[in-house]
Amino acid sequence: MKIFAVYNIKGGVGKTTTSVNLAYLSAAQGTRTLIWDVDPQGGSSYYLCVKPKIKGGVKELLNKKPSLDTMLRMTGYSNLDLLPSDLSYRRMDEFLQAKGDPRKALMRLVKPLSKKYDTLFLDCPPGLSQVTESIFEIADGLIVPLIPTPLSLRAYNRLVRFLINKRSRKLVVMPFFNHVNLDKPIHRVVTKNVQKKHSIFLKGSIPESSIIEAMGVKRAPLFTYARESSESDDYKILWSQIKDRC
Repeated sequence: MKIFAVYNIKGGVGKTTTSVNLAYLSAAQGTRTLIWDVDPQGGSSYYLCVKPKIKGGVKELLNKKPSLDTMLRMTGYSNLDLLPSDLSYRRMDEFLQAKGDPRKALMRLVKPLSKKYDTLFLDCPPGLSQVTESIFEIADGLIVPLIPTPLSLRAYNRLVRFLINKRSRKLVVMPFFNHVNLDKPIHRVVTKNVQKKHSIFLKGSIPESSIIEAMGVKRAPLFTYARESSESDDYKILWSQIKDRC
């Protein structure tokens, strides 16, 4: 099973829209796909019209050996399921620490999923925490959406320095620019220069778009209501590049 974590230290950069749309594309191509909503805000759960509640909360999930089948939810889209989040996830750090080896505790939960799914997307909370450190240890690819501004690049550089110092396994890091508005000079300059000078950045980018923002109203992936849009094409290009790298 291939594991993709969608993450950024900063909030508000489009992690959830990225997770939902890429997971939808993965599933639409016939790949058995699961989104695990790890963010206590429950954004992916909301977008996919799934109640943000798991019986017993995240403590039950970590402390016992429940059948994950009872916690998984169908989304109504072929090949795409969801493990929803709720507010108890705000204490996931605490519960992972209590397990002694957080990485092994997380892997214990993820490993059985490989029998049922080919691809797992982790919609991660912002910030650096025990949860995100553990996710870095089990993920194959780290998808990093960021807005083309100096402050966003500063946060990305902090992440890179952290990964260089901490990570103990090979992790494919794939940053890309999101919420791009080419009418803004700073967006034009940053996008062009950074993608040209740093090959680690994916060449695809996603625009700032009211069509994408409508996901919050329609509570559905972009492709279900704007399949022929240029934004849909942009996500397809992005997903193709991610699969080529990881």
